[in-house]
Amino acid sequence: MEKFIIPHIGKVTREDRKRMKNHRSFTLWFTGLSGSGKSTLSHKVEEKLYEMGIHTYVLDGDNIRMGLNKDLRFSEEDRKENIRRIGEVAKLFVDAGIVVLTAFISPYRRDRNFARSIVKEGDFIEVFVKCPVEICEERDPKGLYKKARAGIIKGFTGIDDPYEEPLNPEIIVETDKMTIDECVDKIVDYLKNKELIQT
Repeated sequence: MEKFIIPHIGKVTREDRKRMKNHRSFTLWFTGLSGSGKSTLSHKVEEKLYEMGIHTYVLDGDNIRMGLNKDLRFSEEDRKENIRRIGEVAKLFVDAGIVVLTAFISPYRRDRNFARSIVKEGDFIEVFVKCPVEICEERDPKGLYKKARAGIIKGFTGIDDPYEEPLNPEIIVETDKMTIDECVDKIVDYLKNKELIQT
């Protein structure tokens, strides 16, 4: 069936959109344990970029699972499909000229590597939101660790399912040691130094 699918290529290109918006587009992929601060941090970075006149959008785990991926559960295969879909959506946002920030646990390296592999080199910036599971469990903003410990939630990342830390992330922020502002500054400074955004 795939041999009958022929994409239609429009005349307006990614470069055209870049000129219109006056900035590059790329994906900032935030990964880390539940409670590490991915969502909070991605939205704070978005606010900073917005102030700089950069067109952004945040894709967040819970929000995506309420719509696009509401048919998926939390098995290993469904988690793989969850990240595959998000990677493809992020790719579309980048083509549209938007800086997309994705906040997902995305526990498996192979799935994050897939999301990286489908975009051009330099378009995928992995941000490891590093925080010990003990601290994440203390925070437990959604009460998920408590439910996992009680056996109500099975296969919970960091408790009875693994989290595979990135081997070579572009950025590491340690939210148990750094303030939110320090984390934001580190990410924005990286983007400036790599000339992904202009000051």
